[in-house]
Amino acid sequence: MPQKKKTSKQRKWLHQRTASSNSKKQRGIKHGYRSGLEDKAAAQIQQAGLELLYETDKVDYVVPERNAKYTPDFKLPKKGGFFYVETKGIWDVADRQKHLLIRDQHPDLDIRFVFSNCNAKLYKGSPTTYAAYCEKHGFVWAHRVIPEEWLHEGN
Repeated sequence: MPQKKKTSKQRKWLHQRTASSNSKKQRGIKHGYRSGLEDKAAAQIQQAGLELLYETDKVDYVVPERNAKYTPDFKLPKKGGFFYVETKGIWDVADRQKHLLIRDQHPDLDIRFVFSNCNAKLYKGSPTTYAAYCEKHGFVWAHRVIPEEWLHEGN
């Protein structure tokens, strides 16, 4: 089925949206991160006076029939140890499956998520948001920024 031609207003909106997201990603990449959200989280950690530990560890986990490694985005201190912060813009099915496997294989790890939009749907037409999925599966999450209480858990 042929696609309808986009109006000039639709083309302009699409260009602005793409340019905006690309510029944020480029800023993140410029500072050594994979996204603008990671760059923002790093700045927040530094502003809190904490040591910035970015992708310092690797966590082994097994995907059925193969071994794999997961590299958490940020490692932050807490009383008696540490926890990981994983920043997510898009949280696709492969990432969700990976985190369920890691949680099941490493129940002692504290991995928390910061979503650029916690109200995003798992997929087009899904009634489930990232936040609802986290609640259902027992994942700790936050919207857009690392909560202040997370940043001060090591004090």
